[in-house]
Amino acid sequence: MPSSLALFRALEKSAPGTKTTTDTLLDAIPWNDDGLIPAIAQQFDSREVLMMAWMNRDALTETLEKHRVCYWSRSRQRFWRKGESSGQVQVLKSAHLDCDGDTLLLLVDQLGPACHTGRKSCFYHQLDRTESTITTAPDVDPETLYGQRKDR
Repeated sequence: MPSSLALFRALEKSAPGTKTTTDTLLDAIPWNDDGLIPAIAQQFDSREVLMMAWMNRDALTETLEKHRVCYWSRSRQRFWRKGESSGQVQVLKSAHLDCDGDTLLLLVDQLGPACHTGRKSCFYHQLDRTESTITTAPDVDPETLYGQRKDR
């Protein structure tokens, strides 16, 4: 069993209040081949799921230190500090790893829409067996947030 899995298995039966250093857990995360882990952003008070993006270790470390969420943009191959171009910042309230250490949950205070479409949440396509329904309208016109962008 890989040491990362062994650590998370050992922690499964730990009592509330058990402490482990953050560096120990970051070392144990099974980062994907690109050095990334999925991060789900959830509004801290309403619990609405806002978006999913990717983080590498440096983005996660910056987020934990500055309490302003920073992701890794796979398309741009650079850090993506949420709100850097739109002003729609995510303030970190708390960060959580799942039981296997392979997914992050970020409880955030989202200032404005989280989605580049101008919607509060990126999850606005409701699916059923035969069709998809758009469930929300944009709160803000994306051109107001970003102007004429070719990378969206």
